[in-house]
Amino acid sequence: MNPQSSSALDRRSFAKLAAVGGATTLLGQSAQAETIQATPAKANPIAISTYSFWRFRDNPTDRLSIEQCIDEAARMGFDAVEILHMQMFDEESPSRLQNLKRQALINGLDLCGFSTHQGFVSPDEDERKKNIDHTIRCMQLAHELGIPTMRVNTGRWGTSKDFDELMANRGIEPTLPGYTEEDGYGWVIDSFEKLLPAAEKYGVLMGLENHWGLGRTAEGVMRIVDAVDSPWLQVTMDTGNFLEDPYDRLEILAPKAVYVQAKTYYGGGLWYTLDLDYPRIGKLIRKHNYHGYVSLEFEGKAPWKEAIPKSLALLRSALDPTT
Repeated sequence: MNPQSSSALDRRSFAKLAAVGGATTLLGQSAQAETIQATPAKANPIAISTYSFWRFRDNPTDRLSIEQCIDEAARMGFDAVEILHMQMFDEESPSRLQNLKRQALINGLDLCGFSTHQGFVSPDEDERKKNIDHTIRCMQLAHELGIPTMRVNTGRWGTSKDFDELMANRGIEPTLPGYTEEDGYGWVIDSFEKLLPAAEKYGVLMGLENHWGLGRTAEGVMRIVDAVDSPWLQVTMDTGNFLEDPYDRLEILAPKAVYVQAKTYYGGGLWYTLDLDYPRIGKLIRKHNYHGYVSLEFEGKAPWKEAIPKSLALLRSALDPTT
């Protein structure tokens, strides 16, 4: 055999080996891809709102501090904590904010949500401006705490005597004399548009909650979110704020949800009790590719030391993507 034919044979042998090796590589990549596709989706991280430990009780001994809530959340096995702004009791010094971040880190918890109150359903422009300024202040606090999303509300007409009367009327209240819901939507949409530059500046995504007022219905929430049409205003989906036929209404909100609050009612609810099907809700949010936080808002009469761990176990099981 001459050197030239030997060289040609070597090239042919190399080509065959390369082809075999390439096929093996492709088969390996294909198997790897199948393995990745077969891997179940990551379970939603479960947070707890500090509201769950407090629930606006008047007894000072029931008023756990946010620091105490963080410790309890870590002890019980939650992944994250949502802070109810009103529970800060105006103690908003920079040192406290940074210490809350430090405490969460040491406990292995995320600070994932900031639950705030504001109201834009008012014909008084100065009143709306006051609430806009308050909301911007809350954005600043969330930014300092490293919290990426904030629950916001439309506000209510204020024609109910108190929250107990509002709940007795299933969340429905009349408009102010001389005004219509169309007026209200205009005020709310204009207010959120004014908030967009601050939301982008501080990197805090607003999630409009289905939370009474013009947010009482899924259609009302989506009307506002769609009208503002900004990535900085999306939806906080509360599982417990639709008192009738919740699943169809949650389905409307789910595509825009950036945060989910999940209510439980062990011992009976403070104002009402809902028998929520959380496995069904878990399938609903997975259908819409929601992979974010699900934050517990315990709203029952049972002692929180018993009811909150039961609620966590319920959510862990119901939101397990392998079930």
